[in-house]
Amino acid sequence: MQTILTGIRTNEEPTIGNYLGSYVPMINAAHQHAGEFEINMFIPDLHSFTTPINHADFYDQTLKGIKYYIAAGLDIDNPHIHVYRNSHVPAHAELCWILDCFTYFGEAARMTQFKEKSAELKENAVSVGLFNYPILMAADILLYNSKYVPLGEDQFQHLELCRDVASRFNRKFKQDIFTIPVSEAEQIKFMGLENGLRIRSLTDPSKKMSKSSKAEKSKISLSDDPKTAASKIMSATTDSVGKISFDMFNQPGISNLLQIEALINNVPLQDVISTWAGETHYGDLKQKVASSVSEFLEDFQGKVAQISDADIEKVLEKGEAYANEVANAKLYAVQKLVGLRR
Repeated sequence: MQTILTGIRTNEEPTIGNYLGSYVPMINAAHQHAGEFEINMFIPDLHSFTTPINHADFYDQTLKGIKYYIAAGLDIDNPHIHVYRNSHVPAHAELCWILDCFTYFGEAARMTQFKEKSAELKENAVSVGLFNYPILMAADILLYNSKYVPLGEDQFQHLELCRDVASRFNRKFKQDIFTIPVSEAEQIKFMGLENGLRIRSLTDPSKKMSKSSKAEKSKISLSDDPKTAASKIMSATTDSVGKISFDMFNQPGISNLLQIEALINNVPLQDVISTWAGETHYGDLKQKVASSVSEFLEDFQGKVAQISDADIEKVLEKGEAYANEVANAKLYAVQKLVGLRR
């Protein structure tokens, strides 16, 4: 059975933008396609070391990230949904090294993400791991016959590199050992992401809400106190137009609030737009969105608190047993082709 594979790094606290734009669509897709596909909702914890992190808290932060999956509604009892860490499946690291040797330096050096992230870091903080990130990502994908890989726009270049390296490997050994993930356009169409979803920064709505932002008022983290989150909404940047309408170009701040209100309450965006169209009191809209976000966080955090670390360890034990079985079989087939096994 082919696989839908996706993962979210847990080294930074997710925002409500991550929840609405990634967690919810991924979980809905998992429930819709489980059985038709294997669903791998993995934690790419090995990738987290490519940029500076707090190592002392990292293990607990990883468990917390999985709690967020479950609190968001992931059906962990479905036999076709698998949760695991790539650090607990050694085949990821070994296949990464093998793929390194079939990837050209020029290909890897062209990756925009590496250029952007390395530019943000001091010279002695740019690791080989950051450069190698896309190859480990390719190993994550190719070990599991992954056809669909829901990911953000900034990762599509990495997906293309994965497709190129896998195709090169298949041609060299004259076997379709690796399933080639479908193209960017097909990924978007399959996941119903043609129009995209990007929750904007509360202080600069021309940018997306980023969990790595140092400006705390720009984002609402899933661990924020509900009252604090409400106050961030009330102070959100809007505009001077003076009339509420959904216009991401001319009124991105107001449009962002309308979008959050619709998504957080799981109602059609057009219904929310119709309710508020033409209103002139921005404060009333902010008050409504603040109330919705506060209620959501209180409910969501209550669900997270009910999930113990022991519960998560059981989920991971099951998921990692599955992942190791599948990944080891694929790795062994690759090892035979390259001459490491008879």
